[in-house]
Amino acid sequence: MDFVIPAPEQPSLAVAGSAARFPVRRIYCVGRNYAEHAREMGADPVREPPFFFMKPADAILPDGAEVPYPPGTDNLHHEVELVAALGAGGRDIDPAKALDLVWGYAVGNDLTRRDLQGQAKAAGKPWEVGKGFDHSAPVSPLRPVAEVGHPTSGLITLSVNGERRQTGDLSDMTWSVAEVIAHLSRLFHLHAGDLIFTGTPAGVGPVRREDVMVAEIAGIGTLTNRIA
Repeated sequence: MDFVIPAPEQPSLAVAGSAARFPVRRIYCVGRNYAEHAREMGADPVREPPFFFMKPADAILPDGAEVPYPPGTDNLHHEVELVAALGAGGRDIDPAKALDLVWGYAVGNDLTRRDLQGQAKAAGKPWEVGKGFDHSAPVSPLRPVAEVGHPTSGLITLSVNGERRQTGDLSDMTWSVAEVIAHLSRLFHLHAGDLIFTGTPAGVGPVRREDVMVAEIAGIGTLTNRIA
């Protein structure tokens, strides 16, 4: 196919133990999926239907890469999350069959310009400037379901310069991965290549230039990035 300008590079993720890569189509994120994080953000943690926002696929940043400190903010926050990568898609998916769509899992860090997000919230405006900026989605190499299964429990942590900031367990999710996929499929036609960030535990906070973030999920992997 002839394009009038060079075609953009296909965003992709590394696969642990393989030279092959996972192509990324879209990045969906679910908000406030851990009760304690909902409380720290001033929200009611009652089990209400999940809500979603998105990041651009080219916001992906690999393990070990430096994160350029983004412009327009003085309050950049870390948020460690389990990431589900879909190998198949569909609409109106039954929660009992939702996990059949998952190809693998990774550790993600939903970087957030918290000041810009807060301003958008207060004005009733979209969150994109707070969530969807360049390099805002560091993700570790994917681990296939064939290796790790479908984790429903396990320690999830994030440390900054060796100091633990976030500690939780995947079992603390308000909505399970299967439920998140089912809800999302009622709003969008999901496809192979979609990533889903599944929410963060309490303890989110600011990072500054030169800080080193280490996010880890038991049985899934480790994600290390330095703020440049």
